[in-house]
Order: sequence, then structure tokens, then C-alpha cells
Amino acid sequence: MPRELGDGPSLRRVWLRAASLPPGSPPVVVSSADGGVGRSTIVAALGAIVAAAMPRPVAAVDATARGWGGLEHRVLRHSDASVWDLHTRLLQAGHLDAATLDAVMQRGTSGLHTAVGEVVRMPVRRPTVLVETLRVVEALRGSYPLVLIDAPVADVAGVWRLLAGGVCPVLVARAGVDSVQHTMRLVAQLRAGGLHDAAARTVAVVVATTPRPARDVRAAVRQLGGSVARVVRVPFDAHLARAEPVDLSRMRRPVRVALVELADAVLGAWPADPDLAGDAPADYRGDPVARERRGDEWSR
Repeated sequence: MPRELGDGPSLRRVWLRAASLPPGSPPVVVSSADGGVGRSTIVAALGAIVAAAMPRPVAAVDATARGWGGLEHRVLRHSDASVWDLHTRLLQAGHLDAATLDAVMQRGTSGLHTAVGEVVRMPVRRPTVLVETLRVVEALRGSYPLVLIDAPVADVAGVWRLLAGGVCPVLVARAGVDSVQHTMRLVAQLRAGGLHDAAARTVAVVVATTPRPARDVRAAVRQLGGSVARVVRVPFDAHLARAEPVDLSRMRRPVRVALVELADAVLGAWPADPDLAGDAPADYRGDPVARERRGDEWSR
């Protein structure tokens, strides 16, 4: 386990669960009620933690269909290849082979394989629409034990279906009263639309934009905790606030602890095969227990 991530029980559970995930596990769907909340940053950061823990590479896919921003700024790029190239190869060959993945997938600093969004809009290249990207995701599941989806804002039916079918839907909010309240309204609408199970499984991630969140923000976050399975609060970090590749070693320790907590919440909801965990100690097995308290600015 990377030394900079500590050695707490959450981290040990993450490493065990990562090792015991069966091939072709359902994807992790990450969405939000608003844009500009740090969703792509959380996908890349969570992917970095999981990729460091997994014996095999983990993939992340930009499904936002934007021509700017997103995962392209959060990973190291070795080429201009994007989801579009995976989509066209899938149409031509009916599958994605190792050579295609090696050429197209970008690499994160901890080994996360990422299909970034296409930024060119021309007759020969364009951002893929959601249904096309999901075909790519399905093809990638045969090569990666876990795929993270940077999904669009949850205001379209396709994203609702993704959240409904997810083992552990992840919703990202900015640490502001409006953004947290919008997330609560989205969860309420999921329940009103008959998606009670999806709402009950949801993990909410609240990303701080200042070193000290205001009191009313902390109150709203506590209220949000009553409507979802779990809330993970990510403290402010200057490295994550910049549009640059995510690097675990450059984050503040409370942020790394929060990301491990997020990985613990997400992987704990996934089906796992204990036989794949090898010789891991018996007391690390089973479902996650209550998370340990963190001494950062959120708990003040």
C-alpha cells in the first residue's frame, strides 16, 4: 500500500475489496445535480486510489459529451486519442483489443487508464453521445475489472437509468448551500420517480472550495446525510483546484484520507469474490464497518 495513504482500517478494507472484485464488475457511475462541481476531478482522484489498490488496471471513461474540460485535464496524455477512437474501432471490429487500448487509453499517475472526451467537432471526429459511450463502457468491461463513468449532469433520462442500475451511485456536490440543496432535491426526485433503491444506495461527495466551509454549509451537509447512504466530505486542496493531472502524492493528507473513505464506501457496495483476495487476513474480510473519524476542518 502506498505510504502516503496511511495504514488505517479503511485503507486495508479498500485493498482487500479491490483484490477480491471479480472481472467485469458493474461500472461506478459518477454524476451530479449541477455542473462545475468537480465531478471529473473526483472521478480521476477516486480512480487513482482504486487503480493503486487493484492488481489489474482500472479504467475511467468521460461520458459527458463536452468538447472541453473533463478528464482530459486530469490525466497524463500521451496522444490525442479519445473515446471517439474507441467508438469507431468498436464499430469496425466489434471489440476492443489490447493494441487499441494501449494506443487510446491515457494513463494517470497511479496507473488509471482513461478514455478522455473528444474535443474536436468535425465531420470525421466529434464527442460521442451517451449511448455510444455506454457501448464503449460495455466493451471495456471485458478488459478491466472496474470502470468509472464520468457521467453528465443528472437531468436527462439516460443518466437516471445509469443511476438506477448502479450498485453504488455517486453524486458530487460543491460545498455550497445551493449545490448541496440541489443534490438533496435530485435524491428526492429519484425517490419520487420510483428509484427508492438507487437513492438509498447513493454516496454523496461534497467538495470544499475554501479551506473553511461556512457553518450553513456544514449544516446543509448534515441534512444531506439523512437522505443518502453516506456522505464523504473532501477538504479543500489547491492541487485538486487546479486543472492538472491528479497526483496522490501532491494532495494534503486529509484529502487523501477522504478519498480512501470514498473508495471504501464505493467498493464496499460491490459484489466481491473472497477467493480472489488470496491470503489477506481474515479480519479484513466482509462488509466495511463504521468509518473512523477524521480530524479535519469538516468536523469542527
